[in-house]
Amino acid sequence: MAYDLVVIGTGSGGSVCALRAAQLGLSVAVVEKHPTGAGTRPNDGCIASKALLHASERFDEARHGFDALGIGIGAPELDLGAMMKHQSDAASSYHVGVRSLLERNKVVVFIGLGSVPNAGKVDIVASDGSRQTLDAKAICIATGSIAAAMHGVNVDGRVIVTSQGALNFLQVPERLVVVGAGAIGVELGSIWNRLGAKVEIVESLDRILPGMDGETARQLQRLLEKQGITFRLGTTAVGIVATGAGAAISVQPADGGDARELAADVALVAIGRRPNSEGLGLEDLGVSMSAGGIAVDARFRTSVPGIYAIGDVVGEPMLAHKAEENGVALAEIIAGQPGGVNRGFLPRIIYTMPEAAAVGRSEEDLKAAGIAYTVGRFPFTANSRARAMRHTAGFAKVLAEATTDKVLGVHIVGVNAGDLIAEATLLMEFGGSSEDMARTCHAHPTTAEGLMEAAMAVEGRAIHI
Repeated sequence: MAYDLVVIGTGSGGSVCALRAAQLGLSVAVVEKHPTGAGTRPNDGCIASKALLHASERFDEARHGFDALGIGIGAPELDLGAMMKHQSDAASSYHVGVRSLLERNKVVVFIGLGSVPNAGKVDIVASDGSRQTLDAKAICIATGSIAAAMHGVNVDGRVIVTSQGALNFLQVPERLVVVGAGAIGVELGSIWNRLGAKVEIVESLDRILPGMDGETARQLQRLLEKQGITFRLGTTAVGIVATGAGAAISVQPADGGDARELAADVALVAIGRRPNSEGLGLEDLGVSMSAGGIAVDARFRTSVPGIYAIGDVVGEPMLAHKAEENGVALAEIIAGQPGGVNRGFLPRIIYTMPEAAAVGRSEEDLKAAGIAYTVGRFPFTANSRARAMRHTAGFAKVLAEATTDKVLGVHIVGVNAGDLIAEATLLMEFGGSSEDMARTCHAHPTTAEGLMEAAMAVEGRAIHI
């Protein structure tokens, strides 16, 4: 069986790559180890987490926000089993949708463990031990990432868990300690905090969300603290052990000092993710690796001709939409078209409530690079729609080059920030200025007006502050 393209992995990047290649007339097969055939994204990644984020937000709103809207329902009761079924249903619908799309586009699906014995060959081992080999003109490695391990810590999936375990609790833990204040840690911590757990997040850095704009991160931290989450910053977790009562987490100041112990029913290790390239046979073929994963060039080529890699397996940023953009670009390149991805304009979203979102450069980046810039800020307390929804926390911030007014970065904390950032991304893709955004009519009343007013504020002419 010979194909123009064989994709190993059908998560965000792999499925999109296969579908786009099929649209372009290539013969395509995919190899997926999950029986559902949909990769990490729905099974223990962003589909599952966003389903629980949404459900927990509605539960919290029913507890604390409905009375002020004139809705009296009494104290809501949590049915965690039903909430987990909602999560499972969301994942299942994605499974069905991906398989349907692959079938509709005549992409052949093979379920099993894939490996690459030689360039142009893909071996597949099915769950029953049977084997087969596919011939491929091009091979795309899209095997994603797995949770990063903490040295010396045994993840038992019960009281010491990674993100996958934290999405499948059978009951709400009374005390949850999260190690790591990146996107995964704060999102999962916010879920269980809303559902009733006492959540502490331990982070060795002196801030949350490394890589995000500092002001944005500080604002979101303050809002999460108001919701009941405790942050222990500048604190390193040096060990976690299971005890009869749960988990004991040994921590000490990041700059040195005596260790102390935190007790929890469950400890969540959320120190990031690492590329998942084990078992593919790539090292034996001489595929070069970098510190961040499989080394590729701007056209996703590895060091071995005919073998490509996309998504999390090539390293940071590990974002589903980056993987999808990679997949589209690679399919077009293989089909002879000029595919590419603008890495500078990949939006990043933290799906807490409120959300945080960013695209482009932060103030810290611009200062380090010596780039002169101007700032426009607008608080959502001054936005009519936000007030009507009782979601006034946060702000929008626009960073523009001082001499040209070209927008270099946009940062938002607030309700629907993840949707609002799309406008900024589009503007920046076309090299737009803050004046372009400020002079674009925005419907009233919408939270998008907050972004427009932040752009107006770059020139000191915001109307409603």
